[in-house]
Amino acid sequence: MEKAEIEGLKDKVPCAAVLERAGFALDIKQSTRKAMKYRREASIIIVIHDGKGWFDPLGDDKGDVFRLVEHLEKVPFVEAMNDVASLVGFVPSEPVWQRVSRQREPVLSIPERWHARRRPWRGSATWRYLTEGRHLPDRIVRAAISAGVLREGPHGSMWAAHVHTNGTVAGWEERGPDWRGFATGGAKVLFHLGSPDALRLCVTEAAIDAMSLAALEGFSADTLYLSTGGGWSPATDAALRALAAKPGIELVAATDNNKQGEVYADRLLGLGEEAECGSDRLRPIADDWNADLRMKAEAGEEEGGSCRMPAGRLKGEASPGSRRPLTRPGGEAAAGGGSGRAEEDGDPQGMNRTPAPHKARSLP
Repeated sequence: MEKAEIEGLKDKVPCAAVLERAGFALDIKQSTRKAMKYRREASIIIVIHDGKGWFDPLGDDKGDVFRLVEHLEKVPFVEAMNDVASLVGFVPSEPVWQRVSRQREPVLSIPERWHARRRPWRGSATWRYLTEGRHLPDRIVRAAISAGVLREGPHGSMWAAHVHTNGTVAGWEERGPDWRGFATGGAKVLFHLGSPDALRLCVTEAAIDAMSLAALEGFSADTLYLSTGGGWSPATDAALRALAAKPGIELVAATDNNKQGEVYADRLLGLGEEAECGSDRLRPIADDWNADLRMKAEAGEEEGGSCRMPAGRLKGEASPGSRRPLTRPGGEAAAGGGSGRAEEDGDPQGMNRTPAPHKARSLP
């Protein structure tokens, strides 16, 4: 096949056609017109460049429609080319977008757009969404506001900042009653809540989960609660490695209790081994930490002490299934209760150490 014919196939067959035929489904709530997220069980593919390009957010694979077939089917280029040719004329499902497309690109920079937004205040739409809709305690919301990582988003949504190592805002997670996404033109790095000098790093998949885990653990002073925003960019990887390289660090993979969460946890634990720091897996009882927090709130439990299961070093474990989840045999969460009060846009070297004995503390 001539080069011109190959290029013509790229124009005729979008990546979405390959993914639909392979059983992937579009996650419209986490997609934008510029970056469409497709899922098949724990596998995720992001389609970009008007359907002509793609990348795997959980790995390093990316490319055009031919590389996509090679990636999914594990076949050589010639077979992939024939496979793509067989899809000429296949029309993938057209997503029904809930948001009106912007007529022009935003003029302001990412930091300017962030600082143009107000901080939440008691009784504001964002405050009500976080405290009433998500059951976050006032003290956690206040702490995040004081740390400068929360802003009022449109329509009662929340913006949670991801920051570069120099402290400038790189982008933000957007969450609301009817919408979730990431800032257009922004970059995923890490959301931070807690002391930057903390030696225990709890890494979650969403800022709301990081804040929820902080609430469940009584906002432990020795813990920095982090969120990757559901992605793993080179900047995220570099930021995590820089944090894990500090002496005495314990890296806790506090990702969701599902297949995708296990994929992220494996990657985090691997990073911990490379950095030679203490590492462990912390699972919510439900699907995520905010679900655990809501269950506790709906059960009428009061906020309690700051008991939690300490993370410890894991070495030589073969699979996520062999890791002991940090929950008690009776099914109670390892995390204890908290204490006190307190969209417009959509998309090292570690040091050897000996971890403390791995003991669980009882919940009150």
